[in-house]
Amino acid sequence: MAIIKVPNMEIDNLQLHKAYPLSYNLQFFAEGGDKTEEPTTKKLSDARKEGQVARSNELVNASSLVALFLVLKIFLGFIVDRFLEVFNNTYMQIDKIAREDISTTIIQSIISDSIIKIIWICIPVFLTAMVISFVVNVVQVKWQVSGKLLQPKLNKLDPISGFRKIFSKDKIVSLILEVIKIYVIYSITYDALKEEWRTLLILYDIDLIQAVALTGTIVTDLGLKISFIFLIIGLADLIYQKFKFKKDMRMTKQEIKDEFKQMEGDPQIKSRIRRKMREVSQKRMMQALPQADVIITNPTHLAVAIKYDKETSSAPVVIAKGADYLAQKIKEVAKENNIEIVENKPLARMLYYNVELGAEIPPELYQMTAEVLAYVYGLKK
Repeated sequence: MAIIKVPNMEIDNLQLHKAYPLSYNLQFFAEGGDKTEEPTTKKLSDARKEGQVARSNELVNASSLVALFLVLKIFLGFIVDRFLEVFNNTYMQIDKIAREDISTTIIQSIISDSIIKIIWICIPVFLTAMVISFVVNVVQVKWQVSGKLLQPKLNKLDPISGFRKIFSKDKIVSLILEVIKIYVIYSITYDALKEEWRTLLILYDIDLIQAVALTGTIVTDLGLKISFIFLIIGLADLIYQKFKFKKDMRMTKQEIKDEFKQMEGDPQIKSRIRRKMREVSQKRMMQALPQADVIITNPTHLAVAIKYDKETSSAPVVIAKGADYLAQKIKEVAKENNIEIVENKPLARMLYYNVELGAEIPPELYQMTAEVLAYVYGLKK
């Protein structure tokens, strides 16, 4: 067993641990454990495809209610007239038939006729509310159809998970909103009825049309007040949903690294691929090297192999180049194949740093390269 040396004493490692116990928080050393980073564009895009967006149902419902009661308020007179017209026609038909033979079929026909007319009167009102609901949804999350939410998920059948959701923070916030809405409805309704109490008492003394119009006005005014309060609650809920969504979408540093690897590929694998590509390129280069006309050096660090074939190219081509160790290998192969090695520092540097492998030399270097090639051809002759 290891011994820890302390001045004037020797203490066993195990005894020291028992005498002075230390607690270690390994999570402190974990990299990127907390979600502190802003979500990436890819994560937000993936979440959107999954149907996860910052959206407030409270705002949608409140907007629909405001639209519904506004339309009722504006077209209340017209709607009341149409309802009374349907009522009068139905009553007259029943009165006329009552004097003659009456049957179940005829009664059903009259009632279904009346219901259809009432539906046609109500359709524009509810259609307006539906359009407003759709527009508010699109404004919140923009247009994108996703069928992910409709797909069945087995984890939704998990009773433990469902029990946890009942006491989750989202459910608590929803409960608070419901309590606030109930309180708002109660308060506004109580105040409105208290103000209109005397008006309601005269309903028995006025005719039917006036009573219906008065009741409709009270109901629509009350509905608008409640709807506008709900709209404020919906806007507050939207702010909260956006804050919550942004917080839920945050990522750890490790998640960002993993995502980057998925998008760009593992850096180690990419490095290995680049190394293999360089090895293959160097192998091909060394195989083509014996065809070179001349090797231009600087003379120790750089080496560039030039080949000129007027039938295949309009200018000399760089078929091999290298620095340091590779430059030495190029010169060794050149010596083995009796290829001339010419020292020209400026030309070697310009060719190495400015001309890609397999490319023709630029016109600016024609003169210098031609002089070297002329010298080499002179030696061969």
